[in-house]
Amino acid sequence: MTTVAPETFREFFGSIPTAVAVVTTTGRDGEPRGFTCNAFSAISPDPPLLLVCADRNSRTLPSLLLRRAFAVHLLADDGEEIARIFAGRSQDKFAGLDWLPGEAVRGVPILGSGVLAYAECTLLRAVEAGDHQLLIGRMEAARVLPRRPVLYQGGSFRAWDGLAGRGVQA
Repeated sequence: MTTVAPETFREFFGSIPTAVAVVTTTGRDGEPRGFTCNAFSAISPDPPLLLVCADRNSRTLPSLLLRRAFAVHLLADDGEEIARIFAGRSQDKFAGLDWLPGEAVRGVPILGSGVLAYAECTLLRAVEAGDHQLLIGRMEAARVLPRRPVLYQGGSFRAWDGLAGRGVQA
């Protein structure tokens, strides 16, 4: 049986544009933590469940599993720099960023700029799958702003213009 190489897997999924998200939580020390994610999905509207995939080597994952609370931020067209910051290995990804503690779910960090929408979630279940953990969260609160999303494809970020003419500011 032939196995798909990791490079081919990345090329396959990198060929389609995907939305970009930043997942945030806080550590045992109360400090904010987060990572960039493009593997997330809706599961169910009733109850409101979503899925986020986190690399097992993520430094944020232990805090997420401990706190059992997180926020998912869908990035807007001005969120490229935020995506790059949270994709990096910096110890202080929140330095200089505008954020507030969420109100619905134990103070999870809510980003104040570069965001199209966000959801505050409680972690219901974590499932191991290959080199990732599938995190199933229940949306406890959500907000959608009238902005354009940023998409990622083949190593590049681009604004999506599909909302032009629908009351969304360009």
